[in-house]
Amino acid sequence: MGYNSRMETTEPRNLDDAACYQALRTRDARFDGRFFTAVLSTGIYCRPVCPARTPKRENVRFYAYAAAAQEAGFRPCLRCRPETSPGSTPWLGTTTTVSRALRLIADGALDSEAVGALAARLGVGERHLRRLFLRHLGTTPRTLGQTRRLAFAKKLIDETRLPVGTVAAAAGFRSLRRFHTAFRQAYRQPPRALRRRSALSPRDSSSDLTLRLPFRPPFDWDGVLRFLSARAVPGLEAAAHGRYRRSLRIGEQQALVQIEPVRGEHHLLARIRLADATLLLQVVERLRRLFDLDADPEAIARHLRRDPRLAPRLRRRPGVRLPGSGDPFEAAVRAILGQQVSVAAATRLVARLAERHGEPLSLDQSGMEEIRFVFPSPQRLAAADPAGFGCPRARGETLVRFARAVADGRISFQPASLSAFVESLCALPGVGPWTAHTVALRALGEPDAFPAGDLGLRRALGSAGRLATPRHVEAAAESWRPWRAYAAMTLWNGGSTHADAKH
Repeated sequence: MGYNSRMETTEPRNLDDAACYQALRTRDARFDGRFFTAVLSTGIYCRPVCPARTPKRENVRFYAYAAAAQEAGFRPCLRCRPETSPGSTPWLGTTTTVSRALRLIADGALDSEAVGALAARLGVGERHLRRLFLRHLGTTPRTLGQTRRLAFAKKLIDETRLPVGTVAAAAGFRSLRRFHTAFRQAYRQPPRALRRRSALSPRDSSSDLTLRLPFRPPFDWDGVLRFLSARAVPGLEAAAHGRYRRSLRIGEQQALVQIEPVRGEHHLLARIRLADATLLLQVVERLRRLFDLDADPEAIARHLRRDPRLAPRLRRRPGVRLPGSGDPFEAAVRAILGQQVSVAAATRLVARLAERHGEPLSLDQSGMEEIRFVFPSPQRLAAADPAGFGCPRARGETLVRFARAVADGRISFQPASLSAFVESLCALPGVGPWTAHTVALRALGEPDAFPAGDLGLRRALGSAGRLATPRHVEAAAESWRPWRAYAAMTLWNGGSTHADAKH
């Protein structure tokens, strides 16, 4: 099958083969999702926790990403299911172009356009983009996109009763024939054959879809839920009894979701209700970002623990995450309305705006009756009268200008870099660095976003009851790069209360 002939040109770099093989021998769960093992004698690639017999050292090759193993001609193991491994953050340590391309692919860019169109959006040539991917990731954009779609399709086949045609559409395949061809090439058998093998749970009486969302432990679920609960907008979201519920807007469509942890397992359980199953992959991507499921908590903590101010907090609450938002636009609106006011006051302002301008929920609300509407679209707020927002007139006008800029594409939530995003927001009258970095942290999940002027951070880094200056906070955070956002979350979570902080 030509595995060796293709492998040398695509093997990713920066993997310690000896450490990888030791993790493979011991089935060390800490390395799950960090690399994949390709076995030359079988042509299969596996997770390091695969229960199969450990192959000989000379028969294995290690890849940082599943798509790189697939690019080299290996197929996924049916026992350990590589598609269920914890997510990775492959953009870390790569070029800005590759980072942005990966985020666009995760948002489904290659589901509806060719690689050439993706390259044009990035301002580079298609051939150059391919070279960058091979150099940094060991695979091509096309293979990465297809591996992502196939992995999601395999997940739906294993975990749901959706018809195969719906699975194909939900995974981003526009042709059922192409889906069958790609699936056979990857798994050496048709989708229906794998469905017969899967252990599906009894049919649920509801129309909801239930999916597992894996993560790499530890995971501070209580910290995330407490953060979201303090900011929950009545009618839009609810965080109580160990679970989180909310509505989502996906284009012109709506979705209802409920997420909760599973005791003793390294995944969250998501219950998803939507009218159009083809949007399922987009919903799952939103949820992964909302709960920061692709973070590597050990790597982040190892770096931040060097600072004695952070070390004890990280030991008390391991597994820090960046709680995101169900809608980047919603997170930005909240940050603008929340300027110079407390968390509670900002939540009241957002609730008033959402109640007045949000759209009624068109989905069945049974079991989630407290969720009544979806957050208004940029177009809807762009046409609204700022006098009715319940905030100072100048801030309301800033919000309308921002909504118009998003609606007409002048501001994008898929920026080339953190600095470019901050610059684009600060160009709007009434938006400063605190707002821009807060939006980047929650709307984009930017790991190095850092609102240095935040009251909670100034209090946490102050002394003798005095607030630290923003300049002092900024200087203290230099050693935390590129994880300043996680340091901020650690400081917020470590205080006795953050009800009056501005974040």
